[in-house]
Amino acid sequence: VDVFQAWCGPCKPVVNLFQKVRNEVGSNLLHFAVAEVDSIDALEKYRGQCEPVFLFYTGRELVAVVRGADAPLLQKTILEQL
Repeated sequence: VDVFQAWCGPCKPVVNLFQKVRNEVGSNLLHFAVAEVDSIDALEKYRGQCEPVFLFYTGRELVAVVRGADAPLLQKTILEQL
């Protein structure tokens, strides 16, 4: 989940990375979503940050968090979690 604030928007360049990895591993294993922290109370602790935050869930459990648009780290985290 790409967690963002309305004033800065979601991290669009990372969408290409997710699509690339999704094509490599199969579409059933990886799902990408965006969530605006200003409209979701459960994400309140991520408000006021100027860097993107990516939350990784397995089922309903948060399993990893990556702060910043670090493509190599995001790809490594995705593959580790799969």
